[in-house]
Amino acid sequence: MEYGISIAAGADSWKLVKRAESLGFSHAWFLDSQLLNADPFVVMAACAMNTSRIRLGTGMLIPSNRLAPVTANCLASLNALAPGRICLGIATGFTARRTMGVGPLPLAELERQVELIRGLLAGETVDYPYEGAEHPIRFLNPDFNLINIHDPIPFYVSALGPKGRALVARQGTRWTIPFGNVSRAVAMLEEMRAAWTAAGRDRNDLYAVASGGGCVLAPDEPFDSARAIDQAGPSAVMLLHDSVEAADQGALLKVVPAELIEGFRAVYDQYPPGARYLQLHRGHLMVVRPEERHLVTAELIRRLTFTGPVAALRDGLRALKAAGFKQFTTHVRYGHPEMLDAWAEVIAGV
Repeated sequence: MEYGISIAAGADSWKLVKRAESLGFSHAWFLDSQLLNADPFVVMAACAMNTSRIRLGTGMLIPSNRLAPVTANCLASLNALAPGRICLGIATGFTARRTMGVGPLPLAELERQVELIRGLLAGETVDYPYEGAEHPIRFLNPDFNLINIHDPIPFYVSALGPKGRALVARQGTRWTIPFGNVSRAVAMLEEMRAAWTAAGRDRNDLYAVASGGGCVLAPDEPFDSARAIDQAGPSAVMLLHDSVEAADQGALLKVVPAELIEGFRAVYDQYPPGARYLQLHRGHLMVVRPEERHLVTAELIRRLTFTGPVAALRDGLRALKAAGFKQFTTHVRYGHPEMLDAWAEVIAGV
């Protein structure tokens, strides 16, 4: 199994990624939320120039926020800097769209964008819908070696539901999911395999990634220690953020205690009306805000994040590996670079 890190992109992220490469991590993934983090393509370029082996990917790019030919060009440009080390993670969107007051991209549009970007990177002429009409477009000068569309760029699609899994199977991309509970992640992998084989694909060709944020606890450290809240809390509280915007409350109630959802609703109602999302998503996956910290309980961290002492985390990784996941990615939290070494120690014993 390969091991990656996920980080909020910043101007100096290359330093952390260079350290990750020295520790043996295979991938570095950069959040794509244009109103929260630095631009991932800019940061990936800096990382490409300061590393030699680690693969660099968007985690996850939201295709509605960039023109498909611009995305393809960014990827091909990076591929010239780091041949064969560039990956595209792509999804329907969370904060990259919600911080602008809109919901996720429809799956049909996500699939259309995947097809357009893949076609361009394959050197094909594609019909691109732009300003009310479709226009044939392609890269015109790939032979000038200003970009690289020769080395393959793998696509990773984040998909949680059955329609998303069917999309992955149709397109034959790699698949990634966020997780906190190992058993649930393994069950979702079996559901993905069913969709994959139903599309006529060999189950052994499925490349699956489990992405989990959490904290490596010291012996006897409680799940709600200040350190655990800082490192695992942003992943746990993310679902509380979702609870006030999600259309399907029933699905959330299966994993988030109702009293915590109600408690967060009281917090949310105090935000300025009209554009509450401007406060709601501040610090997404980076920090726990002071007004919500009391809601990040030991039970919430235990239930929603990949947190525990070293031995338990190693057992969880072995279970993911045995189930057939090809990569585990952990979130190295903003302001906590020491998490990198802690997770490296866990991984070293798997």
